[in-house]
Amino acid sequence: MVLGVSFDSIEENAAFAAKFSFPFRLLSDINRSMGMAYGAAQSPETGSAGRVGVVLDEDGLVLHWAASVNAQSFPQEALDLLS
Repeated sequence: MVLGVSFDSIEENAAFAAKFSFPFRLLSDINRSMGMAYGAAQSPETGSAGRVGVVLDEDGLVLHWAASVNAQSFPQEALDLLS
């Protein structure tokens, strides 16, 4: 499963995902807790998220973490890591 996460609201994310026909869900992290947990934000005051990539296993354990990713190519790169 591929998920994206943004600091924008649910409504803003829904419009953005629809505009670009995302084939995956875009989650809203308005309090930046996920961003801070995965290294995409340094504090709750962070304006925008860094583009980090995380691959989790079935139990939610981190298998791979990348400090900077290309949003278009990372989903395939993540799938390649799992094969």
